[in-house]
Amino acid sequence: MQTEPNVHPMETLKERLRQILQAIPPGSSIDYIDYPVYNNGGDLLIMKGAEAFFRDNNIRVCSRYSVLDFPDRLTIPLNRIIVLQGGGNFGDLYPVHQKLREKIVASYPSNRIVILPQTIFYKKESEFERTAHIFNKHNDLHLFVRDPVSYEMATRMFLRCSVYLSPDMAHQLWPIRSRSAPDKSLLRFLRTDIEKTNEQDRLEGAEGGDDLDWGNLYNKVEKKAIGVIGRMMSGGSGVLPMQTIWAKYSDYLVNKAIERFGEYRTVHTSRLHGHILSCLMDKPNTLLDNSYGKNSNYYQTWTSGIQSARLVGRKDEPSQAANVMHIG
Repeated sequence: MQTEPNVHPMETLKERLRQILQAIPPGSSIDYIDYPVYNNGGDLLIMKGAEAFFRDNNIRVCSRYSVLDFPDRLTIPLNRIIVLQGGGNFGDLYPVHQKLREKIVASYPSNRIVILPQTIFYKKESEFERTAHIFNKHNDLHLFVRDPVSYEMATRMFLRCSVYLSPDMAHQLWPIRSRSAPDKSLLRFLRTDIEKTNEQDRLEGAEGGDDLDWGNLYNKVEKKAIGVIGRMMSGGSGVLPMQTIWAKYSDYLVNKAIERFGEYRTVHTSRLHGHILSCLMDKPNTLLDNSYGKNSNYYQTWTSGIQSARLVGRKDEPSQAANVMHIG
């Protein structure tokens, strides 16, 4: 991505998010749906970026719902815009969130609906066609996507949808400062889920550095607290303001990630938001691809101009990837 001289590329990416105001004008009233209530810090960063974007642009959030507490029936006035969380769960890998997304599009044909920046991935073309059948019935649907592959897929299949290419919502948080002094050398922040690659095994076997992922960044007590909050949201929280409680607790979880990253001089990661958080902190980082190219597509589209970041592990760069294995 081209940037102006003497302007940090991260500032340019934050400014690029202002195109979302074409679909959600400043001063709009919105309902914000499908925000995360779980321990994936990347999705929490996206949520915090979205909330910062709303505040910075005088966008009034009238209600918030996660996949856990969205009611079977909800009346939303026609003058309010329905805004769906961004991220990397658009497709058939994470059906719970996709089903809610499709339910919203089908249930509110007369409201403007805006889906914040997503990466699209389907294993089955039939599932993609099913989503398109639902989306193509809506007259005012706006979809922001994070890479050209997703853009091509969306414009090919979603014929009545306005599609835009946009960086991730977490860029609204630029710049992030840590209170921690970087007194450790290397953090290996690597996936442990279905998006992990065989190439990553070589990084995991490297000597030196500390290994971490979202799953073990948070301790048992913190993960138990997340589960309790989630269950209370699912079952109805009574008099307790669970959304407010989660907003405060998720601030704590994001700040823990920031302070942990701040302890290290360098980060190697296969997590897209390990890369984005490092860039938000202006910290040197090396990005390894995930199982379906989400990371490399994002890097090549948005962050390749950041001097402190680099991508390794692509098929055309085997020697670079091999060199990373021995850094420590």
